[in-house]
Amino acid sequence: MTASLGRRALAEAVGSAALVAVVVGSGIQATQLTHDVGLRLLADSLATAFGLGVLITLFGPVSGAHFNPVVTLAAWFTGRRTPEGPPLRDALAYVFAQTAGAIGGAVLADAMFAEPLVRWSTHDRYAGHLWLGELVATAGLVLLVFGLARTRRAHLGAVAVASYIGAAYWFTSSTSFANPAVTVGRAFTDTFAGIAPASVGPFIAAQTAGAVLGLCLAAATFKRSVPMPTGTVPLRSGPELSTPSSP
Repeated sequence: MTASLGRRALAEAVGSAALVAVVVGSGIQATQLTHDVGLRLLADSLATAFGLGVLITLFGPVSGAHFNPVVTLAAWFTGRRTPEGPPLRDALAYVFAQTAGAIGGAVLADAMFAEPLVRWSTHDRYAGHLWLGELVATAGLVLLVFGLARTRRAHLGAVAVASYIGAAYWFTSSTSFANPAVTVGRAFTDTFAGIAPASVGPFIAAQTAGAVLGLCLAAATFKRSVPMPTGTVPLRSGPELSTPSSP
């Protein structure tokens, strides 16, 4: 049976919360264990990649495991003109659930390590080269997600997306947030993974531009999408999951 919107939104909220708890919690743990910034980043990236793969595998059959507003809105945009396309209401419910879950995940991680539950980050990430890093990271993520969908390999999403994010921690200057909900959540913690509130807006703007670029690259590189097996990233779930159509 197709999951209700409430169940799908809950899956998105819980998954987003768990993802941010992994990112923030592993950063706090690494900070307590070593003074080497490189080792801290390595620990954070490995935990994030492993955790993301598990969460996509777990929640994919229920909600599509977006955990990311740019993925959700891109899926809505590409399917908006098709009869089976997701309604805007579903997309907005996903975005709200993802953002609320991300904030909750940051608070949870702080609580687990006896940090102040909510303390605005002082980690300034306000620089042009970091915004470029976010644009590249997000464009690559959207290209990957929709490229897999268009080539009937969406069942590889858990491994492919987790691997990409793990790599992008290292090859982008911004350490690849690539997710507006996660960016907002990480502003609520003044720890290794935090981002100062003043840096959030430009990061989200760069992520939005990257999502548009990623969709354009997917449309230019791959042929029009075709029906795919379970394991894609739709806004609706069920025995046959819907597929994003061409932009």
